[in-house]
Amino acid sequence: MKFSDLFIALFIIGIILLIIIPVNLGLLDMFLALNIAFSLLILLTAIFVKETLDFAVFPTILLFSTMFRLALNISTTRKILGAFTGNLEDKAGDVIKSFANWVVGGDPIVGFIIFIIIVIINFLVITKGAERVSEVAARFTLDAMPGKQMAIDADLNSGLIDEDTARKRRLKIQMEADFYGSMDGASKFVKGDAIAGILITIINIAAGFIIGVTRDGNTLAFALQAYTLLTIGDGLVSQVPALMISTATGIVVTRHASEEDLGQDIINQLLKQQRVLMILGGVLFLLGLATPLPAFPLMTLGILFGFMAFQLRDKPGETLERGEEGPSEDKMDEIRKPESIIPLLQVDPIELEFGYGIIPLADPNQGGDLFDRLVMIRRQIALELGVVIPMIRLRDFIQLDANEYIVKIKGSKVGGGSIMFDHFLAMNPGNVEGEIKGIETVEPAFGLPALWIDEKEREKAEIYGYTVVDPSSIISTHLTEILKRHVHELLGRDEVKSLIDNLRDSSPTVVDELIPGLMSIGDIQKVLCNLLREGISIRNLLTILETLADHAYSMKDVNILTEYARQSLSRYITSTYIGSNHVRVVTLEQSLEAILMESIQQTDGGSYMSLPPDVNQRLLNSLAVEIQNLLSLGEQPIVVTAPIVRFYFKRLTEQMIPDLIVLSYNEIEPDVQIQSAGMVRI
Repeated sequence: MKFSDLFIALFIIGIILLIIIPVNLGLLDMFLALNIAFSLLILLTAIFVKETLDFAVFPTILLFSTMFRLALNISTTRKILGAFTGNLEDKAGDVIKSFANWVVGGDPIVGFIIFIIIVIINFLVITKGAERVSEVAARFTLDAMPGKQMAIDADLNSGLIDEDTARKRRLKIQMEADFYGSMDGASKFVKGDAIAGILITIINIAAGFIIGVTRDGNTLAFALQAYTLLTIGDGLVSQVPALMISTATGIVVTRHASEEDLGQDIINQLLKQQRVLMILGGVLFLLGLATPLPAFPLMTLGILFGFMAFQLRDKPGETLERGEEGPSEDKMDEIRKPESIIPLLQVDPIELEFGYGIIPLADPNQGGDLFDRLVMIRRQIALELGVVIPMIRLRDFIQLDANEYIVKIKGSKVGGGSIMFDHFLAMNPGNVEGEIKGIETVEPAFGLPALWIDEKEREKAEIYGYTVVDPSSIISTHLTEILKRHVHELLGRDEVKSLIDNLRDSSPTVVDELIPGLMSIGDIQKVLCNLLREGISIRNLLTILETLADHAYSMKDVNILTEYARQSLSRYITSTYIGSNHVRVVTLEQSLEAILMESIQQTDGGSYMSLPPDVNQRLLNSLAVEIQNLLSLGEQPIVVTAPIVRFYFKRLTEQMIPDLIVLSYNEIEPDVQIQSAGMVRI
């Protein structure tokens, strides 16, 4: 156990023992002095912290200090109401005697009045205000948490911060919420302590008066004098530290984050305005000179504030001048450094550039939710494809049209479109019941015909059956489709290593078997990119690596290993592209498959298919006819081939029909009935 933990445990046990076990007067004086020192330490710490989280343990300290103070109240009450020996210090010790005689001058009436004033200040002013500030701060902190979290996600998506910084900022927000929530409850300790101090004082006076008269045989006047004086001294000993703790509470809950301590902030913000000090000095000087008020203190203060204003006469200009020259010179030095060119060489993996008219969609302060949608896009792709795509950087680009946007992958444009701000896109799903007015356009993600409509036509369009989407949804949907289409370009070796390291935590055996003995990170990356290129999710990475480990002994061609991996994912492929027990597909003529097999060429760099140009053209023409026939039947175009030629046939056709689904017989579950709706011939 650490010494600090042992000390706290012994401190709590000591407080409990102090309540139960009587202590001698010397030790009690030490504890009372310790209470004053502890309260002063808390007050000074509260003054010099720069932000509230620097004193996050303050709510717990409030509990400890309150328990300690109440335990001392019980011990002093035990001493005060005990047998009277004739001397005040023998009754309650030197500390209480000093407060009873020196602070209040030995007069119980004056002491009682001072005690009541301190209690009123502590309870009604400081404690009540600190409690209210704690409640409001806790409520506003909790209400602001979602917005702060969204702002962090937005900065993370835009590339302003990294994952580690985002994690630290989220932790700080959580700690702030916990702190103010704790302070809301801990302020009740201070309030309860003030109430307990009043009740204990009243009980001690009444009980001491009764005990002094009935048990000790003292006169009424002597009992009232002695016990009231002792009780007031005891109350002041408790209330002065309580007042310091309450003040510290008020300072902590009203403190804002700053680079300076409290004293420096007060001086900088209160005594740095030359005009204010000059006016204040003049007013005070005139009050002392032209009114019956005492002239010496007012005129002295007026001269003092005037002198302070005179001292500040040139500082604002100097500060401004330094502020203008300093950063400018630093920037020039930074530009002159050779290292400043290095960041210019970096290329963002994903960029979304837009014109100034789209800025409101990306600005949370203007109600834009594009940042939040980017977070959901990354999550969606991670769930669907098993890839954590890099952060998407947003950038306004003045050379674009106001409502235009473009998407870049590794610095190259891969897509884009335009929107009409304050309009909605209405698309006809094929069963609308009426016509609406709008501007004809094409939906950018899927190329469907659509209409731009304004706000007043939106409700009518929805009633007629149109699918109506807002501009943010248009951009986010288009961006999602682009990223799915190009996700294989974003999966590099570092990303693959991260996925494998994550899998190693749960399945270390398969990873150690495969890497590095059978395959390198680069070979695994090629297999995963082949899968992603055709929209196959790699989320089930364990199955993929196990399949590669099974076949990498005898096969090094990553294209053929990709086919083995696809076959191990047959259940996923069947449910994704077929989804039923019956499917109508296009097949290849057996002689054509034989020609394709014979045209596969093996080289040291891998395998590829080489067809004569005339054969290639006849094949594509026949494929186009069969696909058109299948579309006329309302079926999704799917081509099924032999496993050995599937990969090469897909590469052959993807330039003309990029979205064509090409499956092998081994990738379809056995319970699915395949019906050939056409056959490709040459």
